[in-house]
Amino acid sequence: MPGEAGGPLGAAVCAMERSGASPPAAPSPSDLGRALAGMLVRLTGQEVRRRSTGDDALEDLSALLEATECDRLFGKSGDPQPQMPEMLGEVATALEKYAAPPKENGAGEHGSFEVAEKAAEVGLLFLKLLRKVEAAKNSPVCPEWRTGLRHLAGPVYVFAVTHSLEQPWTSPRSRDVAGQVLALLLQVTDCKSAAGFLRGEDEEEKGRFTVILGLLKPSLNKESWKNNPAVKHIFSWTLQQITRPWLNQHLERILPPSLLISDDYQTENKILGVRCLHHIVLNVPVADLLQFNRAHVLYHALFNHLYTPEHQLIEAVLLCLLDLFPVLEKAQRWKGDGVRPTTHCDEVLQLMLTHMEPEHRLLLRRTYARNLPAFVGRLGILSVRHWKRLERVIVGYLEVYDGPEEEARLKILETLKLLMQHTWPRVACRLVVLLKALLKLICDVARDRSLTPEPVKDALLQEATGCLVLLDHCCRGQVKGLLARILLSCEDRKVVSCLREVCQGSEAAPCHGV
Repeated sequence: MPGEAGGPLGAAVCAMERSGASPPAAPSPSDLGRALAGMLVRLTGQEVRRRSTGDDALEDLSALLEATECDRLFGKSGDPQPQMPEMLGEVATALEKYAAPPKENGAGEHGSFEVAEKAAEVGLLFLKLLRKVEAAKNSPVCPEWRTGLRHLAGPVYVFAVTHSLEQPWTSPRSRDVAGQVLALLLQVTDCKSAAGFLRGEDEEEKGRFTVILGLLKPSLNKESWKNNPAVKHIFSWTLQQITRPWLNQHLERILPPSLLISDDYQTENKILGVRCLHHIVLNVPVADLLQFNRAHVLYHALFNHLYTPEHQLIEAVLLCLLDLFPVLEKAQRWKGDGVRPTTHCDEVLQLMLTHMEPEHRLLLRRTYARNLPAFVGRLGILSVRHWKRLERVIVGYLEVYDGPEEEARLKILETLKLLMQHTWPRVACRLVVLLKALLKLICDVARDRSLTPEPVKDALLQEATGCLVLLDHCCRGQVKGLLARILLSCEDRKVVSCLREVCQGSEAAPCHGV
């Protein structure tokens, strides 16, 4: 009978009574309700910090779930324990918090191992609980399973994402268990993916993204977000699952945490926050980003990061800015009268060139060079405003060996090509400087005896030759005449081959506007 205290259920109740845990002020009259209420007290009390106390509580809860049929957890709403689904949700929340990693820098390797072990045990409990829900789902006497699942889904999801990502507080076992929990949660909720779980599998179904954000909100403010090192990763991973057209309705909830994370002093957090902002830029309509000046807030937050000499952060910021420029330009239209106003892209490129000229760190040089073609292509003919500084950067970067992959020099050659194509009328006055830089590069690469792979050398020679062909076309054949004299005295076969290709191929070179 439900009121009897025999068997495993009674043992769990007696164990709680022996531990000294007392139920809340208005406990359920049933043994099951008393057991869960006492379990909740044990999981949220101060004593749970001791490993042995927490293990005992998990063992008792496991025995309680095994001894309880699903109809007693999700029976009719008129049964003696009408608040059972809500209580199960509170227990799930307590379990999720019990398995949460400690405050940053608050535990060493031993502490992280303990967290992973606790997470594995909690994950096994969640698997048992979800299997009870699945059994109730297929049972005609358990109509309250939907209500129970609604209270369980949020905490279970937060736990699964916390421990399924590869982080210092996880282990292969805890990640495997958390992955099983997430898979079973999706199965029980009839969702094909985490994205479907969050946004809803169809237009009629309401997703759970708002619920998850509500659970994370208390831990995502300025004072508390570092108390749990997992919360930023849960937010970021969850945010990445929601795309157009579902994301814009949550903009007011997701923009402040993203800006908060990106504004941290730690580079890792800055990068994480910038990637969240980039996802927002890509998946929120332009009109919503322009409303309330949001796009300009994003721009200034990103622009300030360009002063940080961290190549990974610079890479993330530049990629985000390139996708933000079209949004900003919607609010800045040129009416055709007078000089075109400078744009945000001009401002960023100017700062990039300022940093590129004296930069000696290879990783930063490669990062800047990798993104430079996109900025020149974005500005098009307006990049003529930056010709003098671009010329100094291009010549300077072509002179410096960049390692076996030669990524920086290859990207600088790509930039030079784009620049000549878009601003060809201004190229002729720079013929001597550009010709010297390109010929020096061809000679250096042809005579290079370093460990640079031959395909990379060939790519450099091919790109430099293409730039010479384009330079000749922009200068009305002047390059061809100058190279003819060099061919008479040059003995290096690779150099001669490149120069002959220039003389033969300049007629077919494309050049915008010519």
